[in-house]
Amino acid sequence: MSGRAAFRSIVMLFVMMMLVMAYAGIALGQDGLQKYFNNASLKVKATADPLQKREILNKSLQTMSKALDRVQGSPLISKDDRVGIALLKSTLQEKQDELTGLNGYERVSDVQLNAFSDYVVQDMEQATQTVTISLVALLLIIIIVILVT
Repeated sequence: MSGRAAFRSIVMLFVMMMLVMAYAGIALGQDGLQKYFNNASLKVKATADPLQKREILNKSLQTMSKALDRVQGSPLISKDDRVGIALLKSTLQEKQDELTGLNGYERVSDVQLNAFSDYVVQDMEQATQTVTISLVALLLIIIIVILVT
């Protein structure tokens, strides 16, 4: 094999590895967001007191909103990522409004808090699959959520 052919093979291998790593990183970032909300849901279900359930849900939504605000303001984030983050923030705000009964939503009743926590998990899973956010933005969100909690 000539030097050029070897170089091309190395470059092709490098490009393929980068593509695989980027795909795995995006999946990791989406899994991190889903695990965050799933953990909150598990905490809600493990708690008997409706006030504590509501507090857990409210805190998890607020923490994620704060993380999204910080990441959205980062100079590392592209315009497309800012749009995706804004959509996620809007979804989170709707959930928070539902939980508290603001902006035309009926407040989630105490007996529905477990079901509501499952609903939040499902909705955020769907949101992270339909909203396009880069690997850098996803990882920054996860890092900030970990630091804030």
